[in-house]
Amino acid sequence: MNTPGVLSFTQQAWEQVLAKAKRAVVYLDAACAESLHWGCGSSRLLEAVGSPACYLREFEPAAVGGGVEQPKAVFVLSSLLKGRIVETLRDIICRSHFQYCVVVTAVNHAVHLTANHVPAAAAAELEGQQPVFEQLEEKLCEWMGNMNYTAEVLHIPLLLAPVAPHLALTPAFASLFPLLPQDVHILNSARPDRRRLGSLAEVDATALTPELLLQIRCLVSGLSSLCEHLGVREECFAVGALSRIIAADLANFAPAKNRRKTATGRASVVFVDRTLDLTGAVGHHGDNLVEKILAVLPQLPGHTNDVMVNMVELTALQDEEENQNVVVPGCLAQSNDPAAKALWEALLNTKHKEAVMEVRRHLVEAASRENLPIKMSVGRVTPGQLMSYIQLFKNNLKSLGNHCGLLQLGLATVQTLKHPQTAKWDNFLAFERLLLQNIGESTMSVVLNQLLPMIKPLNQRTSDDYSPEELLVLLLYIYSVGGEFSVDKDLGEGEEKVKKALAQVFCEESELSPLLRKITGCDSSINLTFHKSKSAVDELFTLLRDIAGARNLMKQFKSVYVPGNHTHQASYKPLLKQVVEEIFNPERPDPVDIEHMSSGLTDLLKTGFSMFMKVSRPHPSDHPLLILFVVGGVTVSEAKMIKDLVLSLKPGTQVIVLSTRLLKPLNIPELLFATDRLHPDLGF
Repeated sequence: MNTPGVLSFTQQAWEQVLAKAKRAVVYLDAACAESLHWGCGSSRLLEAVGSPACYLREFEPAAVGGGVEQPKAVFVLSSLLKGRIVETLRDIICRSHFQYCVVVTAVNHAVHLTANHVPAAAAAELEGQQPVFEQLEEKLCEWMGNMNYTAEVLHIPLLLAPVAPHLALTPAFASLFPLLPQDVHILNSARPDRRRLGSLAEVDATALTPELLLQIRCLVSGLSSLCEHLGVREECFAVGALSRIIAADLANFAPAKNRRKTATGRASVVFVDRTLDLTGAVGHHGDNLVEKILAVLPQLPGHTNDVMVNMVELTALQDEEENQNVVVPGCLAQSNDPAAKALWEALLNTKHKEAVMEVRRHLVEAASRENLPIKMSVGRVTPGQLMSYIQLFKNNLKSLGNHCGLLQLGLATVQTLKHPQTAKWDNFLAFERLLLQNIGESTMSVVLNQLLPMIKPLNQRTSDDYSPEELLVLLLYIYSVGGEFSVDKDLGEGEEKVKKALAQVFCEESELSPLLRKITGCDSSINLTFHKSKSAVDELFTLLRDIAGARNLMKQFKSVYVPGNHTHQASYKPLLKQVVEEIFNPERPDPVDIEHMSSGLTDLLKTGFSMFMKVSRPHPSDHPLLILFVVGGVTVSEAKMIKDLVLSLKPGTQVIVLSTRLLKPLNIPELLFATDRLHPDLGF
């Protein structure tokens, strides 16, 4: 393999799973399936199983067990082996005829000890032993009905879904999202008065719920394994409250201490809270085709980072709604097709116009190689033109098979270009640009008054108007980009008008979307009264003010808004861009908002001595590898911006962007209104 990276880390982990999979029934949970999907593809697993029958199954309580002719099972799980997960294992095994069971967990044994409340001192004495796994192995034999049958429980770090060489996601942590000021009130409700938290700045690991703390430890376990694969000793840095807790946990993760002593490489790992800048996540200024594909095409079931591509056009079926479920959908991940993978990486790294031309070039070259009767055309690329190239492959099974990955990306492009929401993208962009100019020149109340005429009930809306969910996206943009503002009588009145209009719109929806059901607390529009709707909207505006004040605790990164002047229009300067520029500032000032997390006494002494002696404090630009982890999601444009920026500021530095998920604008309201942020469901 080439230089160790996110792809080799993922593929090496899956090779260990594949080695166990021969002639086995393989059960996967959704997060591991997504890692496989992007890392090496389900076809690799099917090859490893080597059976003509379909032996892949979803890990769930209702999963079909193994028959008499299926004596071997492999369970591939992203979670801790505890509670409901173990109950599901038991139920599947008890209704099967297995004689050999392998259980793979992505979480290492040390975290299982923590989950089982084993004190740190006792856990240290167990180094090299795996009692939790050994006990489960005994249980597996018991459930199989014979203690002489074979059972194995092992840890393999199936953490990442590598989307590109520079970008990887953590599907098991897609719901992990930074804390908001309102979360402090919830945390305080479980604390005595004298220990109440004043703000997010005071939140540390001891203040979190046990579930959230354990979720963080599971993530840290995977990140430590990644650093081991990369052969680096990492210095941990953080920007934001939750990032500070994650970075400190990684810096002080006990199993990492020994591997750091022998690591030859060095890396800086910088965690950044998404909530410090939601503008980039809900905005439409990313001029990238992939972002639009993710925003408009339906999500691939069970996945957080891929979409369904309608493949009916390549069949003899009519392209009608009832036929769309007849043909298996295509997708964006093409891990086993080098040509399609090359196109995918080009789409991630180019602007919209160049990306569409790149799709045309790849289709033309593929058709030429297959000697298909292609009609060349120049000038602007249209969806119809791309479709005419794709149709050439339709009745040629060999050509179809040779270029299946490329055709999926081609169809994704065509379906996105023709989608009505794509035309709306430009409307969003125009309004966001107008807002940027007005925020500098007007008060917040004037900006809200401009939004007011756009809030229309269902019976007055056309396809060009904004849905309630889209209005939320615009409100999030306004409050996030504007930052903290002074509250006055005019603002109170402006907000009240918008609140009433929005509450009325919610009430008049014929059917509540899942997001609106979550916001209003109502399952049906029939039960939604104006009073309930208005209360929900009042809470929404409390949240919006929290978002506006998200950077209050920052000293340096206080604003993402750059006011206009006589030569430049007002603009948005992403927080991630500011962080990277600060990391590679040639003057190397001590970072103000990028906190270093010490990993023991030596680091603390360094930090202490540096106050009165010439001891260099750790700096995130010290090392040849920068890992930037955005907690709460990242967009394709942001990942490209980080990669390009590091290349221009310090060309020799390698950068890896990690995040919990790929974002589209509508994801942010969903994550903000998630009810399990403080109490994630860990399966027990």
